[in-house]
Amino acid sequence: MKYSETNNMKIENCTINDITEIFRLYRIASEYQKSKQTVVVWPEFERRLVETETAENRQWKLIIEKEIDCVWATTFNDEQIWEERNGDSAIYIHRIATNPNFRGKNLVSLIVDWAKEYARKTGKEFVRLDTL
Repeated sequence: MKYSETNNMKIENCTINDITEIFRLYRIASEYQKSKQTVVVWPEFERRLVETETAENRQWKLIIEKEIDCVWATTFNDEQIWEERNGDSAIYIHRIATNPNFRGKNLVSLIVDWAKEYARKTGKEFVRLDTL
């Protein structure tokens, strides 16, 4: 399914009013990671980090039928993970957390489609995901 904004589905920046929901989804994602016994489990993220990303319009949400289905963050710099490839013209996607009511709906593919368009609009060549 290709992303296209409709009345029922849209992607937009998170607001400070979304912080509680963002952290709820992060906690659910961390618990899910633990239940699957993954090697890496998300730590508790600093509230200030998410507030800064939100203020800088780098925290996003996918809304379907007026409900937040997914949240994620973007950046144009990720030296810690991408090291020497960080200099590439890329958008980096972090911390995709899905509302458990919408798991299995292939929402990440919508985010990737959106990110490709966002990359084009911002003059970036690549989309990179940091995922577990």
